[in-house]
Amino acid sequence: EVDPVAPRGLTAERPADLAGKTIGLYHIWKRASKPLLEVLEKELARRYPTAKFAWYQETQMNQPEAESVNRDKFEGWLKEVDTVIVAYGD
Repeated sequence: EVDPVAPRGLTAERPADLAGKTIGLYHIWKRASKPLLEVLEKELARRYPTAKFAWYQETQMNQPEAESVNRDKFEGWLKEVDTVIVAYGD
């Protein structure tokens, strides 16, 4: 399900359906980020069996990945996915 009201300020379109899509799971350094994404991956795989998942782990705390030394790796990962889920949790 998609929230019918898109957050303001975001420019990327939301996919209408996740079937057959590659979903990026962006793991930040917060300790609950990975477990949250693992639960989401399991549930989304159940709902959308043709979806694929690609994980990316943030490499430096408090440093935007697009501004880090791993910028090329991050941008390459973004090209491989149709949408991204970021989990933030303490």
